Amino acid sequence: MMTASPHIDTLADLVRQSSRMVVFTGAGISTESGIPDFRSPGTGLWTKTKPIDFRDFMASEEIRQASWRRRFSGQSRIEQAEPNQGHLAVAELVQRGKVSAVITQNIDNLHQNSGIADEQVIELHGNSTYAKCLDCEVRYEIAELKVQFEAENRVGPCRACGGIVKSATISFGQAMPEAEMARAQRETLACDLFMVVGSSLVVYPAAGFPQMAKELGARLVILNREETPLDDMADLVLHEEIGPTMSALLARLD
Repeated sequence: MMTASPHIDTLADLVRQSSRMVVFTGAGISTESGIPDFRSPGTGLWTKTKPIDFRDFMASEEIRQASWRRRFSGQSRIEQAEPNQGHLAVAELVQRGKVSAVITQNIDNLHQNSGIADEQVIELHGNSTYAKCLDCEVRYEIAELKVQFEAENRVGPCRACGGIVKSATISFGQAMPEAEMARAQRETLACDLFMVVGSSLVVYPAAGFPQMAKELGARLVILNREETPLDDMADLVLHEEIGPTMSALLARLD
């Protein structure tokens, strides 16, 4: 068993003192569920597979079907993953009323699977566990589309309007979701403690939220295994494993 960080008591004090806390999560919280991150040399998803640009996806039927072929080429780690200690600890903080919202860069649905209500999870980069029509926004389940792809070797247009069906994620070149960005900003403006969990804080505009919170007077905590560009402005930085650290935090709060 890992020894808890000596800073856990400081973290617990900050959480106790908070009346409205926001948790901001990145890929690091999900690596302990077996989902690789995007940038790590040799293991990151982007070091193995070049992402498909949204403009190319929209312009080419061939590229669209190639993206679906890639999606269905094997068992998705996201589909097989389950919430880990870190997700469950965040869910417990939400249940206790300490956390008003979870802002996430992740697309794996693990926060919802851990028991957090949809309306308290703000997904800045979308969700890979379902698809939707880009025109009328009708939702399609991935399992349904996989059956279609295996039968016809393609995912067809939307049955409702004929529009393009795409995984409900935000791709390179695609505009950030306006409603989610606005919700994230409102929560950031209202919080008194902003806790980053498992984000390298290098992807903007999402990474601007912790900086915004700190500049507006909230306390800033960063829990990430590696250094981040915002470490110097944070009130507390923990370069620790996420699951054990979050579990130790709950134990201090009991």
